[in-house]
Amino acid sequence: MTTCRFCGSSIQLSLVDLGFQPPSNSYLSSADGQEKVFPLHAVVCEDCHLVQLADEVPPGEIFTEDYAYYSSFSSSWVAHAKAYAEAMMARFGLGAESKVVEIASNDGYLLQHFVAAGVPVLGVDPAAGCADAARKRGVATEVAFFNAETAKRLCASGHSADLMAANNVLAHVPDIRSFVEGFAILLKDDGLMTVEFPHLLNLLNRVQFDTIYHEHYSYLSLLAVERIFGECGLKVFDVEEITTHGGSLRVFACKSTSTAHADQPGLAAMRDKERAAGLHTRTAYEGFDAKCQNVRQGLLAFLHQAQAEGKTVVGYGAAAKGNTLLNYADVGADLIDFVVDGNPAKQGKFLPGSRIPVLSADHIDSAQPDYILILPWNLRTEIADQLASIRAWGGKFVVAVPEIEVW
Repeated sequence: MTTCRFCGSSIQLSLVDLGFQPPSNSYLSSADGQEKVFPLHAVVCEDCHLVQLADEVPPGEIFTEDYAYYSSFSSSWVAHAKAYAEAMMARFGLGAESKVVEIASNDGYLLQHFVAAGVPVLGVDPAAGCADAARKRGVATEVAFFNAETAKRLCASGHSADLMAANNVLAHVPDIRSFVEGFAILLKDDGLMTVEFPHLLNLLNRVQFDTIYHEHYSYLSLLAVERIFGECGLKVFDVEEITTHGGSLRVFACKSTSTAHADQPGLAAMRDKERAAGLHTRTAYEGFDAKCQNVRQGLLAFLHQAQAEGKTVVGYGAAAKGNTLLNYADVGADLIDFVVDGNPAKQGKFLPGSRIPVLSADHIDSAQPDYILILPWNLRTEIADQLASIRAWGGKFVVAVPEIEVW
């Protein structure tokens, strides 16, 4: 079928085929705009256990100058970043003599908290628009794709790091080996790094297939990450389970040669949890495609029933995961009137593939829809609290993953 993007082994095991879809953050300026589509098929390497896309979309097709994802539009995500910064400064004694480098620093949502505490920082992000937004927050930012060569250049420029952070980016790189090698190059001898990523175990158990999209080349477990890090000069010493993105792991690692960071209990606990779930066997992955088809059928049944009853449905959150779901189910503006989003960069545009118009949130009050389908289900509580006023006209909320839920 394909060869593994990390270890080069031949891959024969399919996880789920979601068809041909456009890049999930490539919003259209008009409903009849031209767009490219690419296969979206996740497969499993049975050697290194890396779950990955079978086909690679060039990063330049995704992370363009008008790339529309800005982290700061989620208040809960900014709060998560602030708590992370405070925890890292306290645990590892970071201060004015330290250096924190974040990879995929986006609009400065995280590094701004280190800046406020007087800790020197550098952000690295390939999207020029995000970098401009970060600089306005006082976050020095380098526009670049991070890899071993970028790390060598930054190291030569005096940016060796005491702490490197990489939240929800490890999955975004096609050449994961060169990317991880970059951390081993840029870290100081006893520096450390943290990576956060949605845990593959939750994707499987909770049928979170809509987190599969072209920006995510890989879908990660501790099992795979330890193998990758070990071959790239790093060792994992701690793991924490966190609630973001439907259940994620925060993995702590340092250079393989460092003796400054002892193994913590969380590492052994997660190794045991993944082994108990069978992530090292085919059984954990077989049958997932059928579960995804059930979600698709459930969403379509709900939308067709609402339409038959004369009910109106709108979406909330022009999120990448929502685009995967809508395009997999072949849902368009005939079933969902519009989607609202708080990001002005998305408003006035159309969702890729489905071509549903994206409007500002105030259109909900004027339209008074019967149902609001929350597409970024990981933010369901935050969104439902923000839109509590829909109860005044009898409006209800809906999520589709892992199954239709109306409340």
